Amino acid sequence: MKSARTIITISEQEKRWLAAYSGLHGVSVAEAVRRGIARLKEAEGDAAYRKLVQNTRGIWKRGDGLSYQETVRSEWEKPPC
Repeated sequence: MKSARTIITISEQEKRWLAAYSGLHGVSVAEAVRRGIARLKEAEGDAAYRKLVQNTRGIWKRGDGLSYQETVRSEWEKPPC
């Protein structure tokens, strides 16, 4: 993946904390920020997925969804005539 440089503004206290964290974990400040972003993306992604499931729960009105799914998938396994 191609990298891009970004300038951010953080407080002096956040900068000191980030420097301390980086030193403690033996990583650069940039790597610590990348890890933080990855964790945020992971957490937000899970929340978005849960919200999607919650918002679409019960919208299938054609009977037993699992039975329908199994029927459709069984057609995939049949060899062509």
